Amino acid sequence: MNYKLKTAAIALLVTVATAISVSAQKPTRIAFKKGATSAVVTGKLSGYGSKRVFVIRVKAGQRMVVEGIGSRPVTIWIEGPPGYEQDLAADCHGRTLIDPTLAGDFTLTVEECQKADPWRGTFRVRVSVR
Repeated sequence: MNYKLKTAAIALLVTVATAISVSAQKPTRIAFKKGATSAVVTGKLSGYGSKRVFVIRVKAGQRMVVEGIGSRPVTIWIEGPPGYEQDLAADCHGRTLIDPTLAGDFTLTVEECQKADPWRGTFRVRVSVR
């Protein structure tokens, strides 16, 4: 094998291994402190391809607000229990209101907003449930 072919093969293997590692990440469960109705979760993103996944369990009939806070624009994709459909606006999806909620787990996937200037670093998302 020539040098260029070996380099390309290694780069492909590293890319595939990284993709498998990222997609295999176990979601972080969000738990509120006793008596609290909201929590702030943080994470790090390393570019457009990276994401962090969180899970929260709610009861039926509650009001849940999920919003990016701080100066770094994020897109928050929400997948709920069967029957839930996310209404997506044309913006970054940095704030979502679900009222009323269905009972069960909601998965929140946080990514860098691709409609804003690129950034890398720490993000903060507030999740409120009443």
